[in-house]
Amino acid sequence: MNARIRVLGFLLASSALSAVQADERAPLTYDRIDLSSEAQGEVQNDILVAMLSSEMEGPKAAALAVEVNKTIAKAVDRIKQVPEIKVQTLGYQTSPVYQKERISGWRVKQSIRLESLDAGKLGGLLGELQQQLHLESVGYETSPQKRKEAEDGLIKEALGAFRQRAELVTRELGRSRYRIVALRVDTGGPPVRPMALGMRAMAVEAAAPVPIEAGTQKVEVNVSGTVELQLN
Repeated sequence: MNARIRVLGFLLASSALSAVQADERAPLTYDRIDLSSEAQGEVQNDILVAMLSSEMEGPKAAALAVEVNKTIAKAVDRIKQVPEIKVQTLGYQTSPVYQKERISGWRVKQSIRLESLDAGKLGGLLGELQQQLHLESVGYETSPQKRKEAEDGLIKEALGAFRQRAELVTRELGRSRYRIVALRVDTGGPPVRPMALGMRAMAVEAAAPVPIEAGTQKVEVNVSGTVELQLN
């Protein structure tokens, strides 16, 4: 019995010592405060993006495909004559047309995406392309380089605000200094998508440029982190 008691006492003492050592190794987390700051701004949209398509219906899908391909190929050749405009062919769709629950024909559609930093040239070309293609949407986006430049400036602003708050809290709580133990920087803001055109915009005459304003896009930077206050 005594031997069992001695063994049990040894185990309890070992556990207590291990707990103390673990506490000594664990980092101290008192006097830590969570802070956050943000900075907002606007960046000018600079890339005009347009979506166009060729769509036909008829009794034979193969014949429709030939005509749609010809129309798209002709449009792509024309677009490539303007080096400032990028063009990309998108999804090709063939779907049945029903009448009284029976297939009465077929619908074939293919789309292309155009983008350019030169809004004047793309707007003028869109007026020309509408003679053969359906203009589905047009709108502005911000180029990655322009957005990055705006975000870099806002990061500096948000970090400056974070430091000011940390210094304010340190002074008000009677401490001499602080150190940052964790920091997170998030950039955001909704992307601007090409907008669907209304009836008024769709009625633009063939040779006329498409009227649209570039506008701006909201950019946000959020900084959050934890500071530890120190006495000395």
